Amino acid sequence: MGANIYKNKKPLIVFLLPAFLFMFVYLYYPFFQNIINSFQQIKRLGQSGTGWNDPWYLNYVEMVKDPVVWISLKNTLIMMLVTIVGQVGIALILALLVDNIRIGAKFFRTVYFFPIVISATALGLLFNLIFLYDKGMLNQILESLGKTTLTDWKGEGIALVTMMLPVMWQYVGFYFVIMITGLNNISEELYESASIDGATRFQRVRYISLPLLHNVLCTCVVLAVTGALKVFDLPWTMFPKGMPMKTTFLTGTYMYYQTMEAKNVDYGSTLAILLVVLGVLTSKIVNAIFKEKDY
Repeated sequence: MGANIYKNKKPLIVFLLPAFLFMFVYLYYPFFQNIINSFQQIKRLGQSGTGWNDPWYLNYVEMVKDPVVWISLKNTLIMMLVTIVGQVGIALILALLVDNIRIGAKFFRTVYFFPIVISATALGLLFNLIFLYDKGMLNQILESLGKTTLTDWKGEGIALVTMMLPVMWQYVGFYFVIMITGLNNISEELYESASIDGATRFQRVRYISLPLLHNVLCTCVVLAVTGALKVFDLPWTMFPKGMPMKTTFLTGTYMYYQTMEAKNVDYGSTLAILLVVLGVLTSKIVNAIFKEKDY
């Protein structure tokens, strides 16, 4: 008799409708309106379009010709590689190391995860103090070690590295927690059987941990690549307006700059469409390359 309560599906609509309306108002409607805005002339937020562009695809032609767009795309691609190698790679090494210790494991889990709970804006301000040219912590340490010339960590040649290092450091703990959870789900009996057969610790990691962690790694890589497209707050705090010489713009920060700073709302909407297309394409490509396996 209890199963009969599931035959009537009509009450489910009462619970699903508010969630659908919320998504429609705050997700789907702004998305489709953004597509329309990219073909119109809009110069300020909150203002309606003054007309359609002539030709209607003018913003997209300008986007292709804009050299800063190509700089931001290149930087975003570099950020993707940094997230895969620097975040997922380091997180994997740390997870394997912590999984093989018995004393202090909880301490290291807390320490590695801690940067995630700190606001990215606060971290940006913190690293600004570290990388200051005059009286910055890093330059003071180098001076104490005997270096006579100060390093401009925000100069044109090294600015991109200075921006990406904090981003990489912040999210290592996020992927570390995911991987350490995946390692904990591997049965200890497999390791014990391998030890009885004479397998070394390195062999247990290579032939047991890594293969059984494959699906978790695939998930982390997909999250890292798509997350690289959405990085905004920390880079913008450290390098507002893409300084120096607009060489540190990412696709997300350049979209914000055009919309909020340059007051080109229609062009910012075009860049937002580019960001969505990049997100869909990269997620499809990464999912195709890093396919999950059934065990």
